[in-house]
Amino acid sequence: MKKVITFGTFDVFHVGHINILERAAKQGDYLIVGVSSDELNFSKKGRYPIYNENDRCKIISSLKYVDEVFIEESLEKKKEYIINYDANILVMGDDWTGRFDWVNDVCDVIYLPRTPSISTTEIIEVVKSSKR
Repeated sequence: MKKVITFGTFDVFHVGHINILERAAKQGDYLIVGVSSDELNFSKKGRYPIYNENDRCKIISSLKYVDEVFIEESLEKKKEYIINYDANILVMGDDWTGRFDWVNDVCDVIYLPRTPSISTTEIIEVVKSSKR
């Protein structure tokens, strides 16, 4: 069985998230998704997600493409997560191209194109500006 693993925050869930998870699932037989913890998101982006980690995990685990979900506590543990979940393939969006090639010794790495013209950050900015 080919296991695929991917990671993300998946805050303010949108069609781009669905697209990447659907395409990731097609790379193998079993899809595992690491959802960034609230603290990890704060350390990366300087803000907490709109939805907390438990709600985001529930959203992701409800998708038919997703077989297993866990909370990602640290970016530095990517290789450890890949090994612990016995993943054969890491899938990431192409905005990360080359940045995870260092795990090639434990799995294949595939960078998939992101859905054009949609991002959580842009959605949050639109919502914030429309409230004024």
